[in-house]
Amino acid sequence: MESASLVTAFVLGIVEGLTEFLPISSTGHLIIVSDLLGVNDEKGKVFDIVIQLGAILAVCWEYRRRFSAAFSGLRSDPVQRRFARNLLVAFLPAAALGLAFATQIKAYLFNPVSVGVALVAGALVIFGVERWYARRGAPRIHSVDEMTLGDAFKVGLAQCFSLIPGTSRSGATIIGGMLLGLSRQAATEFSFFLAVPIMFAASGYQVVKYHHLFSVRDVLYFSVGFAVSFAAALVAVRGLIRFVATHDFKSFAWYRLALGAVVLAYFS
Repeated sequence: MESASLVTAFVLGIVEGLTEFLPISSTGHLIIVSDLLGVNDEKGKVFDIVIQLGAILAVCWEYRRRFSAAFSGLRSDPVQRRFARNLLVAFLPAAALGLAFATQIKAYLFNPVSVGVALVAGALVIFGVERWYARRGAPRIHSVDEMTLGDAFKVGLAQCFSLIPGTSRSGATIIGGMLLGLSRQAATEFSFFLAVPIMFAASGYQVVKYHHLFSVRDVLYFSVGFAVSFAAALVAVRGLIRFVATHDFKSFAWYRLALGAVVLAYFS
């Protein structure tokens, strides 16, 4: 394995881990960086699957007690049953649309220009929602456990926008949750929880689709990307929870706006 390949694996692992759970679009960043590094090929798609699994396992580890309680309390605890049911209901809309239109989305939207447009559009949405959020009263929902089935379904609908590269899965669910009356922290945590089923499903689908591209020769390359993604995602998840306790999301909107402008200027 060439050292240059390991550097590429390290860089992409950092990009995936740091951006997966922030409202700035990990897919968009991977498309841009992979294009700049010249690894936007079929093998690159397989590598993306591996590092995305590293990022999602970071959430599983960080919230292992919560997920364990949910599984163990499905029969006896109504709060845990509602939590599991809400995740399932929120998962279904994006899963159905993604399965139906995955080929078309990859064919027409997986390019830097589309990502740049989505980054800018998403930034404007965040600015608008934050302005509205500052003027409204106290949030209706302060904890994930207070969410109803209807709340979960509507957040799931908001997640569908994340099928557009550059939109951000976490951004769509967090901002959608805030519009529905969730506090920033509740919307952020539900976004983390919802990432688990949707990303495992997406990764599983991609593994089946691209299984012929996996090779023993790439184990070291994939292992580096996986480990780095896991570590970076753990830092990002913990940092974002602390951040939303005292800040809004405008700084992420400014970042999206600046990056989107640079991407459009460079790739157009």
